[in-house]
Amino acid sequence: MIPKIRIARPTDSLLALLRFYQEGLGLQKLASFTGHNGFDGVMLGYEAAPYHLEFTHEPGHKVGRAPTADNLLVFYLPEATEWTAVVARMQAAGFAPVASYNPYWDQLGRTFEDPDGYRVVLQHAAWTL
Repeated sequence: MIPKIRIARPTDSLLALLRFYQEGLGLQKLASFTGHNGFDGVMLGYEAAPYHLEFTHEPGHKVGRAPTADNLLVFYLPEATEWTAVVARMQAAGFAPVASYNPYWDQLGRTFEDPDGYRVVLQHAAWTL
């Protein structure tokens, strides 16, 4: 059995993150909650994927920005048409690529910074080990 992964992190900007990850990256809203033990949140991803992202916000609590420019989520998109479409969708939504902290990611990918300063790499390559 392959485990499923939830990547969870807090944010001060839940609505801005929704715009980045839904409108820009194209993730789907899988679930959301309001006032659950004092937190609001949303889960984003794809129905069949073995992962999803969860963003939470605790009203009145300040989280701050990413600790470094090298905190990354990397999406491997080997198909040229799909990769080009996602990069174009990010830019059409108003998100410009940024230079990667590690130049390796600029060789085959584009990096975008979310409203909290965390980075998403759209890597035009297959994931191999």
